[in-house]
Amino acid sequence: MKVTTTPIDGLLIIEPTVFGDDRGFFYESFNAQRFADLTGVRTDFVQDNHSRSARNVLRGMHYQIQQAQGKLVRVVSGSVYDVAVDLRKSSATFGKWFGVELSAENKRQFWIPPGFAHGFAVTSEFAEFLYKTTDYYAPEHERSLLWNDPTVGIEWPLDGTPLLSAKDQKALPLAQAEVFP
Repeated sequence: MKVTTTPIDGLLIIEPTVFGDDRGFFYESFNAQRFADLTGVRTDFVQDNHSRSARNVLRGMHYQIQQAQGKLVRVVSGSVYDVAVDLRKSSATFGKWFGVELSAENKRQFWIPPGFAHGFAVTSEFAEFLYKTTDYYAPEHERSLLWNDPTVGIEWPLDGTPLLSAKDQKALPLAQAEVFP
């Protein structure tokens, strides 16, 4: 497994060691001890989620202001552009974003610690997205950051206007969003 840091403290790209031959491939998608040893992050995951979305669907930018969730995300079919925005007011990178392509082909994973808004846009015909969370889903604490807030300036690789949920259409810009200390 290879771990790559990003320009934003805490965000990590994880590339598993893949063993393949003419029969197919095998890789260990998660090992708690190895994850802790290589990332320095010791956590318990309490929930696994799986979504399927069509091309140009944008899900995000979601976070929970209480019961904040760390997320370990990956794609098992198709591809997405995955983004995290630092909402930690005390961070030197507050309001900054980082994005990475995740796909079934590259098998990358993205670790997003608590304190970030997270979302993704589907760049293939469809994508199946899996993620582990460090706390349970709590709809009463869920918030959405506006996906196209010009003050954040996320550069989404979209083909036209994205397909958004009603919740994401009502998301708030950073200047009005609840953030972490």
